[in-house]
Amino acid sequence: MQQGFGIDIGGSGVKGAPVDLGTGQLLAERLRIPTPQPSTPDAVAGVVEEITRSFGWEGPVGCAFPAVVKGGRTMTAANVDHAWIDFEAAQLLSSEVGSPVTLLNDADAAGLAEMRYGAGRGVDGLVIMLTLGTGIGSAIFMNGRLIPNTEFGHMEIRGKKAEHRASDRVRKEKDLKYEEWAKRLAGVLQAMEDLFWPDLFILGGGVSKKHDRFLPHVETRTPVVAAELRNEAGIVGAALAASLSV
Repeated sequence: MQQGFGIDIGGSGVKGAPVDLGTGQLLAERLRIPTPQPSTPDAVAGVVEEITRSFGWEGPVGCAFPAVVKGGRTMTAANVDHAWIDFEAAQLLSSEVGSPVTLLNDADAAGLAEMRYGAGRGVDGLVIMLTLGTGIGSAIFMNGRLIPNTEFGHMEIRGKKAEHRASDRVRKEKDLKYEEWAKRLAGVLQAMEDLFWPDLFILGGGVSKKHDRFLPHVETRTPVVAAELRNEAGIVGAALAASLSV
């Protein structure tokens, strides 16, 4: 059995676990530690090291991170300290953990997991995954190949960013019924359809657990399905990315 180790770094929590790379299943209950406040690079790196050490893991580590990531450097900082902007993050994390660390955008990590083990498994053509949460994260795949660091949540839809119109946070803040929110979400997907003509949309994030309450009201010409790996997708995708980098 080929194993990997994935860590998903978020604005509120850092979670990690060993992963069976054959099935995409966690090999142990994930460990979650609240994200340090302030979430400076040194503080977060310490938590990553603690989680890795707690499992006795030795070997490559994958980390999903809420930022545009290029060559191991975090170019932006969504919901984490601004000290991460234009920062050699993979280098710091590798030094702290004592093993090579592969760093990638968190939505890209979730998308990799869904394409290998979940809702996108075996799907050719153009697949777009959106993670619906505080904002809208995105990942796009062409014949299974990731095109990294897309920011579709920042697309402007009728004068507003997509994530300011249809994120799960907007649904909660405006106390929208699922049917109302579905129409907003459909507007975002329809705008993307006109630009990309995708073959499949995958919707992830915590709200995907309740997909039966809103998906029937999302009208698009493209098939839309819920993500299957739920909150484990970031961990699984990060572990997979690390294995592919070896």
